[in-house]
Amino acid sequence: MLDAYKIKFNLDSRSSARMAKDGFTLVEIMIVVVILTVLAVIALPRFSNASAIARANSLASNLRIGRVQISLFESQHLGIPPGYPRGDIGRPPAAVVFEAQMTQRTDENCLVGSVGDPNFPLGPYLLKLPKNPINGKNTVEVILNEQIFPTAGDNSHGYIYQPSTMTFKADSPGADDNGRLYFDY
Repeated sequence: MLDAYKIKFNLDSRSSARMAKDGFTLVEIMIVVVILTVLAVIALPRFSNASAIARANSLASNLRIGRVQISLFESQHLGIPPGYPRGDIGRPPAAVVFEAQMTQRTDENCLVGSVGDPNFPLGPYLLKLPKNPINGKNTVEVILNEQIFPTAGDNSHGYIYQPSTMTFKADSPGADDNGRLYFDY
């Protein structure tokens, strides 16, 4: 019985010594490569899908915050939404006015002032216009009062806004993983 153990031990130690000297066989390396490839194929779609979901959630959050801040501006400025020069709804709204009114201090007549001036106690409502995470743009297309609001995004701006209706949407074509259009967020 002891001799059988010695023989088995000697065979095992010889194959271990040969393995240490020669390294891995080509078949063993190929098996490891195949296993790693299968794991990568399983894992990569989950990571890429996670980034798309994060961009969609970020867009929804940006739109929600923008809409809330537009409503807050309107409630603090005698019912005038941002975008109208000097708060005059008879004048055409402009993107540059919208951005200034949302990112700087204002008075109740929608005039833009400087930081620290006690005559401009309201705002700012946003530190800066947020970047649309779908198309990477942080500009706003302002739709005039008499114009019909677009039915889809065209990627020319980050957002589309119409002061007369206070509609604020993403200027992004395409849809999320659930088929919901980014424009309809």
